[in-house]
Amino acid sequence: MMYPDIPIKHNVEIIEIQPCIHYIYTKNEKSNDKKTNPNCYFPYSLKKDSTPQTISLIEEENKSNSSLSLRQKLNNSKNTIANQIKSTKNVFTIIPVGLNIGRRNVNESILIRGFEDGSKAVNFDSWLLPFDDVISALKITKTTLDDGQLELRSPGLVKRINPNDLKTDAELGLVISVADIKNILGVPTEFDIVKYAIVFNPPWLGLRKKKGNRQAEIPVILDGLPQVNSPGFSFSTVGQSINVFATGNNTNTRGNLTAIGTMFGGSWYIRTNQPSLTDRKNWNINEAQYLRQTPTSDYVVGSQPTFWRSQGGQFWGFTTVQRFGYNPSNAVGGGFSPSQRMQSSKIQRTISGEAAPGTLVQLTQGFGDNVIAEILVDSSGIYRFENISTGGSGIGGSNNYRVRLYPDGQLTATPEIRDAIFASLPGQLTKGTSALIVSSGLNRENTQSSLLGNFNSFRGGVAYRLGVTEDLTLGTGVIYDKSMLGLGELFYQPANFPLEVAFSGLLGTDEGLEYNADIRFRPSNDFDLNFNSDKLSQRFRANYRAFKGINFRASGNTRENTLAAGFSYSRSSRNFFTSVSADIDTNNNFRWNLSSRLGKLQLRNYGNEINTNSQLSYNFSKSSSTGNSLNLNYETSKENNLASLNWKFRSKSRNRYGRSLFDFDLGYGIGSQGSGIIASASTGVIPGMDLRARYQGISTTSDRNSFRIELSPSFYIQPKLALGDNRYERLRGEGGLLIQPFLDKNGNGKLDKKEKIYTEDLDLLLSLNNKSIKRFRPDTNNNGVLIRTAPDNYRLDLDPAGYPIDWKPTQTAYAVEVAAGGFTQLLVPFIPSYTVAGTVINAEGKPVGGARVEAVVTDKKGKVKKTMSVTNGAGIFFLENLQQGNYKLLVNEKSAKPGEILIDEKSETMQEVELRI
Repeated sequence: MMYPDIPIKHNVEIIEIQPCIHYIYTKNEKSNDKKTNPNCYFPYSLKKDSTPQTISLIEEENKSNSSLSLRQKLNNSKNTIANQIKSTKNVFTIIPVGLNIGRRNVNESILIRGFEDGSKAVNFDSWLLPFDDVISALKITKTTLDDGQLELRSPGLVKRINPNDLKTDAELGLVISVADIKNILGVPTEFDIVKYAIVFNPPWLGLRKKKGNRQAEIPVILDGLPQVNSPGFSFSTVGQSINVFATGNNTNTRGNLTAIGTMFGGSWYIRTNQPSLTDRKNWNINEAQYLRQTPTSDYVVGSQPTFWRSQGGQFWGFTTVQRFGYNPSNAVGGGFSPSQRMQSSKIQRTISGEAAPGTLVQLTQGFGDNVIAEILVDSSGIYRFENISTGGSGIGGSNNYRVRLYPDGQLTATPEIRDAIFASLPGQLTKGTSALIVSSGLNRENTQSSLLGNFNSFRGGVAYRLGVTEDLTLGTGVIYDKSMLGLGELFYQPANFPLEVAFSGLLGTDEGLEYNADIRFRPSNDFDLNFNSDKLSQRFRANYRAFKGINFRASGNTRENTLAAGFSYSRSSRNFFTSVSADIDTNNNFRWNLSSRLGKLQLRNYGNEINTNSQLSYNFSKSSSTGNSLNLNYETSKENNLASLNWKFRSKSRNRYGRSLFDFDLGYGIGSQGSGIIASASTGVIPGMDLRARYQGISTTSDRNSFRIELSPSFYIQPKLALGDNRYERLRGEGGLLIQPFLDKNGNGKLDKKEKIYTEDLDLLLSLNNKSIKRFRPDTNNNGVLIRTAPDNYRLDLDPAGYPIDWKPTQTAYAVEVAAGGFTQLLVPFIPSYTVAGTVINAEGKPVGGARVEAVVTDKKGKVKKTMSVTNGAGIFFLENLQQGNYKLLVNEKSAKPGEILIDEKSETMQEVELRI
């Protein structure tokens, strides 16, 4: 704000300047000053005294009316003003100021309550500013919580305040003092009298906003969508493995024949063992299983593993698993695994601790900045994050979380970081969740003369597992397997102690107690101790990372009555890598392993008390895993040895599973048993066909020639006969979805022979369960899009961004059921989208603007459909998204000329017409 200049003559002496609000006017003055003083633009006013060459202050009226000299009055006036300046209640007034963030103005003028003396702010910390204007300038969001408190949040601040602690001004409303802005909000604040603005300098000025809380997944809604069901029965795939082995004059052929399909929402699987491909009488069914798995329950009929330690023989029967409150671990592939299906995919844990009230505590995962959850510590001084998902497979599977503590909610401060590391034991359940498994069946023995074998001896059992606490899971059960057995299970991992315990035992076996115990103690990232025990032996292993790249270890085994100690060392740089490990036990057995690479040269050497092996390789290509290489090998086994030189080639091209399409190995060996050629080759260039061949004319222990061929073809039967996949057995536990978007020219909803399957821009066109189809690693070919996924119900959406030009789908979303063992075929027809454009003219041939143009058609079901457009000033209209049919053309609800237009499969997608009214 600028001040007006005050013209003062040289013969005038300025004694003092006093705010106009404190002027006391005489009776004669009051009648004249109403026009100038009550709303004076500048806050200072002067009055000329009757005494020549002097301007006096207009002081407060004295009750005593005592006569004082001018100098005494002046001194008293100075003391009075000084006292009033000290008393802010008497001098604060409403004044307009600007608001700046650093050097940038964010509000040109707001009204505040304060006072300045012309050179500086007076008692600045007590100035009162409108609360809403302050948080708006600082870009602080305000949220009223259930308890009435206000939560203030900005890129650098999270704070909760009680609105009752704020002051209320009669003219400004809810206000906050400058002192509170500094102390509570932590924002340095100053007054710039030149710019006449209050300047905020928040610590987070220029700070990039961190990633917010992890967004919740969009719920998948299937209600109201057209349902596409999985096939009731299908024969999906067949695979045949053939092994031909020849040594000397003996040749043996054996194999396995496998078939997989879908039935009643689950998968069926049959594997036939073929000891001799030429003698069918020796064939027998090794496995036959029906499997239906859902998130809450599993049902298995046929051959299967038992959920307890079997006392011998194959088990055929019926098993069901019922889960309460949790979902199982995702099946990797293959058949039914009771232990895996009893495990939880996620364990809900609680992360808690102590911190000073007002501290902002953020929970992040790993070393990233993504905030999973955050909380402001209240007066209790305790923070708690509940239901934090942790999970992993096997002892050692863990999730690492970090807790960041920001004092006073200041995100610009350096946080205290605390680690929260959890390991989830296999079998451990979240508190309150449980699982029940019931199994019943017979023992089965293979016989050469029977395809199914012999069935005898009933076996079965029931077991229940419960998450008792967050740290403890217990299981119990009763089993009959030749005799009555008792089952007990314990899984324990305390939240604040680095101990993991897993125990499973059978009571009543021939040995009395048959058990398996695993204990792990890991007090730090540098040290861990593992102990394993079962009926055969007790074993321990300790690892200590002394320095970066250097580890020491010790182990013991009661079965071998040995103790061992060793170390490992590794170091790597751009062109150099080395890794060394060595162990020696109390029986003087020495074991070592060396691997080193320098540029294109690589050395490997390992050995133990039985044999040794050394290899020196030179890679001609930049990559050590592809291209050409030359290898010099030397191996020993007791008193025998073999030296060989070979050339190896591995192609850069790989199939969708990462396997090289071509591998060749050719060499010659000389050793204690003689000399000969060693060669091998393999290829995966043919989809659904694995081929391996190996010839060995010499080995470490023999000079007999041997030859082996392994051939594994597979074929898809459903939904279309085609070459298969070398991982076809994964269909036992998973299913697939075949999506076929096609251009339905005749609009019959069927994929006719001449109609094209549309496979362009599929990542834009398709989304599955609100996720990009890319995340499902689709296999796209001329037959459509094939996605392999777990059995479940899915939502498929079509995005207009991926629509083919001038085509549109008949449905924009589908509900699809996927069952294990097969593929659900989904036809997605796109029908032509036609546009009729033109002009409307009157009888004089002039364009008609603002006219309503309609195209009316009656579909096959008798339903009337209307498409409408309004002409612009030039009489132009567009009728879009029309389908095939005979349309009536109306202008302002009256028939136009021409009155009809026919659109069929021979029509162009853009039609032009001139309508006359």
